[in-house]
Amino acid sequence: MTDLDPPLRRYLADLVAAARDVLGDDLIGAYAAGSVGLGAYQPGRSDVDVALVCADALDLGRRQELVARLRHEALPCPARGLELVVYRRAVARSGTPEPGFEVELNTGARMPFRATWAAADRPAEDGLFWYGLDRSILHQCGYALLGPPAAEAFADLSPTDLRRLLTDALRWWLALPTPPGDGPAPGAEDAVLGACRSLVKVRHGVWLSKVDAGRRLVDASRSADPTGGAAAGPTGGAAAGPTGGAAAGPTGGAAADLIERSIAARVGGPPPSGPEARAFQRGVLDEISR
Repeated sequence: MTDLDPPLRRYLADLVAAARDVLGDDLIGAYAAGSVGLGAYQPGRSDVDVALVCADALDLGRRQELVARLRHEALPCPARGLELVVYRRAVARSGTPEPGFEVELNTGARMPFRATWAAADRPAEDGLFWYGLDRSILHQCGYALLGPPAAEAFADLSPTDLRRLLTDALRWWLALPTPPGDGPAPGAEDAVLGACRSLVKVRHGVWLSKVDAGRRLVDASRSADPTGGAAAGPTGGAAAGPTGGAAAGPTGGAAADLIERSIAARVGGPPPSGPEARAFQRGVLDEISR
């Protein structure tokens, strides 16, 4: 992990050591996921996503001890926060779309504390799709901190389950309140770029970081229409959607512009508006749910 900044590298090593103190030989794998696994970690902005794999089910006492050792107050996280999930080996290798975790921990200086002690305790309204998608990302590009390569530790989703979870994720996003007005809406850039990542996975079969997925769609759009014409996908212009029109789908001139503005917002530019982001997400949903 020579490309990671030293504080994060030390933190991940300390996290694995603390987890091994609690779980002993039951800890058989530890993997950096999310932005770290995808090579897109940004100090000060990104979370640290970690998946632990244990040999067998953990009793409540060990789950509680693990949370106590790994929460921010005991092991300060140098990023926005830690999102940690523990899976049994059988669940990690199953390819199931279900949450299936032993314990989940969110903790950090800029992240609300949350410990979920069993998968059955996860509220449906908070989204049950995250875990299967995260394990799919781990299968492709998880970084092994301990144990076998992530592609061996985690099975991928079936194509049917992948589309269903991506559809569930977009519908969950679309059910959230839309920031009012046509002005810049902080966070709208992540809604756009997250939808880009889902679309690239469906179209090209690969997980990319949000920004890289956005760039891939922009490049494809510019190649298809180097003049930047009126075809716009869900953000407006001449695109008409599945019933016809000049162009269907969430790419085109105006959509490419929206994606580029969303990428720029990640480094300080103004984000798009809430209605723009929601329109783009609806276009992506229309395509991947066909």
